[in-house]
Parts: sequence; structure tokens; C-alpha cells
Amino acid sequence: MRREASILHLDLDAFFAAVEQRDKPSLRGRPVVVGGVGGRGVVATASYEARAYGARSAMSTAEARRRCPPGTAFLGGRFAAYRRTSDVVMGLLRGLSPLVEPVSIDEAYVDLAASGEHDLSVDAVTELGRSLKERIAAATGGVTGSVGIGSSKLMAKLGSELDKPDGLVVVPPGRELDVLHPLPVTSLGGVGPATAERLHQVGVKTVGDLAARSLPDLVALVGKAHGAGLHALARAEDDRAVVPDREVKSVSHEETFERDLTDLAVLGREIDSMATRVGARLHKGGISGRTVTLKLRRYDFTTLTRSQTLPQPTDDPRQIAAIARRLLQEAGAGGGLRLLGVGVSGLSVYAQGDLFAEEDDGAPVTAAEDTPAEAPEEPPPPPDKRWWPGQDVRHDELGAGWVWGRGLGRVTVRFEGPLTAPGPVRTLAADDPALHPADPPDWQAPSGPGPVS
Repeated sequence: MRREASILHLDLDAFFAAVEQRDKPSLRGRPVVVGGVGGRGVVATASYEARAYGARSAMSTAEARRRCPPGTAFLGGRFAAYRRTSDVVMGLLRGLSPLVEPVSIDEAYVDLAASGEHDLSVDAVTELGRSLKERIAAATGGVTGSVGIGSSKLMAKLGSELDKPDGLVVVPPGRELDVLHPLPVTSLGGVGPATAERLHQVGVKTVGDLAARSLPDLVALVGKAHGAGLHALARAEDDRAVVPDREVKSVSHEETFERDLTDLAVLGREIDSMATRVGARLHKGGISGRTVTLKLRRYDFTTLTRSQTLPQPTDDPRQIAAIARRLLQEAGAGGGLRLLGVGVSGLSVYAQGDLFAEEDDGAPVTAAEDTPAEAPEEPPPPPDKRWWPGQDVRHDELGAGWVWGRGLGRVTVRFEGPLTAPGPVRTLAADDPALHPADPPDWQAPSGPGPVS
């Protein structure tokens, strides 16, 4: 922990959905869910309007559809658009310091002290954070971010979470425990559902409650390494450095159970849940991996791993879960399992996978439930799978737009862009030779003829 508030954490707000709302003016102020558009898909990001109805990351798209009102836009991802916007933001951060640590496509730490140029007083870093937020919004066409600044990574990240969206919290040196101790214990990294439940059972609900526990108590409760880590974090003891452009080698999630589990059906459901989390994190980080690993800790504390390497990288939680389930069948659960973990390694730059899965039954897939009236009523030939809700397209005569929906041999397009007013909707044949996939629109300058009227 430093003497000055010199570590900044930026977390872009509902990033994927914010980029979609920027590029699609008809969706501004409306619930937007980005992720798998099919019944087996997974939510990658939900706009704050959608979160008000209970939609959230890693939820199944089917559940999000049940919770959100008619008119909610369900869009497949446009990673090129997200990457382009992220690159602009990361460039602004690197203008502040040579030490920038991207955590994912929409999140990063900055070591302000490393530049040697910043006044690190509380007033000065507060103004720096305010200026940064304004420059991000201007450079990205209105995408907002929440900023936290503190004496450690822990306090900076907590600061960015305390006033979302579009927030700015500076934790003054010496006030760390005042901010930290009233927070729920789940605010600390590493306190997942299983650990939280174990802590709640012994009356530990806030970080202050955790700080009141001795190190031996925590080690007995959650193990040596985990207990020591939580003991330090509850006292705001965090000396982790900002590491620029770190290379992530694997993405994983594990759970320690309250009692040893032997039921393969129950363990299979745990695997499904963990694979969903891993798949969502892979997609958020813009990466995919070839090797799926299952970690098991048996009743006698022996730990083993089983792995399978795929010919192609994946971020598909269903594929990850299927492989992990098969590895569990091979390893067995005899005697009971205390811990189970699912991980993906052999990572590479993102290649769009089935996190954004489509329907496979030939039914129409639309961005919103209020499908335009001109959509066909009679079932024509099967749909052309080239099109998916949210996709950028250009028509030779009608201009630039995005796919509102597709199915039954038709594609419905809304012709608008980030610099236009909400545009008109047209339904075309899915094989219309004048309709083409397009690059993401430029939010900074007009591009070509405007939309039809």
C-alpha cells in the first residue's frame, strides 16, 4: 500500500451494450442485451436499462428474455467494434503513464506515479480522474467509464465500483479501512458464492467482520493460502504492482464445497455453472483457448487434473462444459470431491465462437420482440445464416445499417448509424445481392450516404 493515491482503475460501463447504443441510435435509453441470441446463448453484457429488470452477465439468454420487457434488443456481439473503441481508451490511459495493465477489453489499472509528472495530492488526482472521464466520453462518442483511485489495486478497483455508472471515487490515503470495512465481504476478490456462504455461517458478512477474525481462524475456515490472502485484504494490505500488458495464460473458476459431493448429476451442474463463467470471461477478454482442464480435490485432499486439447480454440461454455463433464466421468467421484475447477488455457486472440450461439431450429431471430410489421407472415425458404441481430451491413442503394432480425428467408435491417437520427426499417430477401456485411461504423465522422427516409 502506497503513501499516495497513485493507482487508477478504469472500468468502462456496460461496455458492449454502450457501444451498441452509441452505434444504434434507436436503442439509446432502451434495454439492450449482448450475447447469444439463441435459446442456448449466454449474456455477455446487459445495459443498465436491462439490468433494472434483472438481466446480468453470465445469465442464460433465455432467462434474460423472460425477465426483460417487450422491445428489449438482443444482439450478437461485434468484437471489431468493441476492440476499436477499447484501443482508443487504452491509448488515452497510456498517455497518463508508461505502466498500464489491461485486465480485459474494458478494464485497466494505471500507475500514476510511474510517469513522474503527476501531482499525486487528492485534489489533483481527483481532477485528473474527472478530466480522463471527459476525454474518454469525447473520444469514444459517449461511452462512459467509472474511475477509482487509491493507494493500492484493491482500493482503486473498489473505488471504481462504488459509484457506477460514470462514477469517480478517490480513496484518500489513511482512509482505506473507513471505506473498506462497511462493504460486504463479497466485495473482495476471491470471495465467491461458496466462500461467502462459509463466511456467512460464522457471522462474517462485512469486510470489517472478516478483519476481526484471526489468521488461524481464517486458515482453518478456507485454507492456508486463501485464508492468508483474505486476512491481508481485509486490512487493506495490498502491494501488487501494475504490470503492463500482462499475458494471461489461463482462465479458470473453481468451487470448494461445504460437503464432499459424489453425485455426478450435481457435479455436472456445478461444471455447467463454472463453464458459463469461464466462457463469459474469455469472451470479455477477447480470447479463446484450446485446452480444457478439470481440477479435482478428493475427500483425502489429493488433487489431480485432467485435460483435453482441441484442434481449434473455443470460448463456447457448452463445449467447455461437455469436455469437463467427460473428464469427470473418466476421473470419477469415488469417495467424494471437496473441490472442482474448470479452466481453459492455450489462449489466443479472440475468434468468435458459440458464446453468441444462434437458434438451430430455423425460427426467426430478432433484435427486439416488437418485430416490424413488414416482416413476412408466410414461411418462405429457410433463412440465410449469414445474418445475425446487431450485425453491421451496407445496402448498395439504401446505405449503412444493422440487422434488426432475420429468419424465414428474410433479413430486416434498420438503416441508421452513430451520427444519424433513429432510422427506418426495411425487410429484404436474405439473399438480396445488394446487401453486404460491413465493417463497424465510424462514430467520429460521417461515412458515405445517409440512411433512407
